[in-house]
Amino acid sequence: MMRNYRDLASGLVARVRALRRNATDAEKRLWSALREKLPAVKFRRQVPHGSYVADFLCFSARLIVEVDGATHADSIEQDAARTGYFEAQGYQVLRFWNHEVMDNIDGVVAVIAARFSPSPSHA
Repeated sequence: MMRNYRDLASGLVARVRALRRNATDAEKRLWSALREKLPAVKFRRQVPHGSYVADFLCFSARLIVEVDGATHADSIEQDAARTGYFEAQGYQVLRFWNHEVMDNIDGVVAVIAARFSPSPSHA
C-alpha cells in the first residue's frame, strides 16, 4: 500500500495538491456528503497511487470512487486502464458521472454506503 509520497513520480504531489485546490463542483459535493453521511468511513481525496490519482480512496475498504466529467467520455480507454490498475491492486472502483453526483447525491451516497454494509441475511 503506497502511502509514502517520497517515492512518487516527480511533480505528482504538486499535481495532487492542485487537483485538491481546484476540485470540481461534483467532487466538492461528494466530499461534503461523504463526510456528513458516512462519518465513520475514512476517505481521502485526490490520492496518488502508482502513476494514477484516485478521486476518493478508502484504504480500509479497498474502495476507490471516481467522479467523471464530460472529458472522460473521450478517455474511455485511459479510464479502463486506470480501473484495471486499481483492480489489480485489490481495489473495487465505483464510477459516477458529475451529473449523477449533482442531481442525485443521496443515491450516489447510498451506492457507496452499500459497499460498507453487510449483505442482509435472508432468514
